[in-house]
Amino acid sequence: MVSEGTQKTPELSAGKQHGHLTFFRQSGWLMIATTVGGALMFAVHSIAQRMPKEEYGVFTTLLQIISLMGIPAVGLQSVFAQQAAAALTPQQERELAGTFRAVLRGTFLVWLLMAALVWWWRQEILTALKISNPAALWLAVAVGLIALWRPVTQGVLQGRQNFLWLGNIMIADGIGRFSAVCLTVGLLANYAAGAIAAVLVGVVAVGLVGFWRCADCLRGPGEPMDWSGWLRRVTPLTLGMGVSIFMLSADMVFVQRFFSKDQTGYYAAAGMIGRALVYFTAPVAQVMFPKLARSAATGEKSNALFLAVGFTALAGVCAAIVCTFLPKLPLQIVRYDASYLEISGPLIPWFGWCMLPLTLATVLLNNLMATSQFRAVPWLIAVAAGYGLTLYFRHDSFIQVIQTIGVFGLLLLAVTAWFTWRRPVTTAATPTKPQ
Repeated sequence: MVSEGTQKTPELSAGKQHGHLTFFRQSGWLMIATTVGGALMFAVHSIAQRMPKEEYGVFTTLLQIISLMGIPAVGLQSVFAQQAAAALTPQQERELAGTFRAVLRGTFLVWLLMAALVWWWRQEILTALKISNPAALWLAVAVGLIALWRPVTQGVLQGRQNFLWLGNIMIADGIGRFSAVCLTVGLLANYAAGAIAAVLVGVVAVGLVGFWRCADCLRGPGEPMDWSGWLRRVTPLTLGMGVSIFMLSADMVFVQRFFSKDQTGYYAAAGMIGRALVYFTAPVAQVMFPKLARSAATGEKSNALFLAVGFTALAGVCAAIVCTFLPKLPLQIVRYDASYLEISGPLIPWFGWCMLPLTLATVLLNNLMATSQFRAVPWLIAVAAGYGLTLYFRHDSFIQVIQTIGVFGLLLLAVTAWFTWRRPVTTAATPTKPQ
């Protein structure tokens, strides 16, 4: 006799095939959007590299500082992606809207605090980072407000699996930034302040688009927010997701602090190519996250993690191979001048392979956060702390800095892999053998 479960096998197989196609279609669209947006971001550097090299180093450092300013909000995209993915009833939609508005007010207060701290230590920051025009710093602080708000809108779009507009935002960000850089740097002034002003124009435009697509959360009825319960959810997510941002961005800040201002521009060029490896594969994790969050909410199984890890590993290895055998090609695409090719080119292979473990670790870290496996967070923080301390004390050369990224990227990958695939500890009592 053929069982009922056996009779349903073709339907289940077709469902799995449909799920695979949907995953790759959504990932493919975000990959296209990231590629187009990333190409425009690359084009930004083709204009920005016309600055004096010390100004280009400042510009790239400020971009990484903007990323670091967004760490307090990095968990927001994950939390809102989880909440939006699990908002299956009108009551849950009202809770989402109430949380949306309350968090916007809260992050504005966080930004005011950060701006006050920057003002208090402004002279020390300007000196340490070799910033000649204070306007560049204050424009970066202004961009930081959008960096805090943007994860809120993108998290809602991601959780609702509205990948069409999530991709459109990525493309719009590239278009806005490139157009503004062409105006402020190419025509007005070849300095970091002009380039950061262009970044501000781009992120404001993208922020407006994000709020437009989440207008129901701004206007609709909302439930009062449970801050204590919400903070218990967002704090471990913020700390966990903040680890990957810190490890992706901190090196440029240390390089700008400890190396000559005439040399930091060369590292900035190579680092921009290395970080592109992580940015290029990020859409796969973005597609994976809400699927795993919804799977956890409904109790259904999902193969999104397997697909995401496999695709990211394949894409990352291919990119690293290209960086090894054609190291100057990415720099030539961005149209860096010959001096960049000679000094930055040898750094590209190191960046390609040393960024690969961090890329894979980021996918696994997203899985841990999507499935609320927060026991990993203290270990992730320990890796990030060790990374920062090592960069502070071990920075004799650019190669040494890149090797530090690789070593701690491998350590982060090991930690995330352990918590992803380790066997859960059972708490059931062990039956005793009969005597």
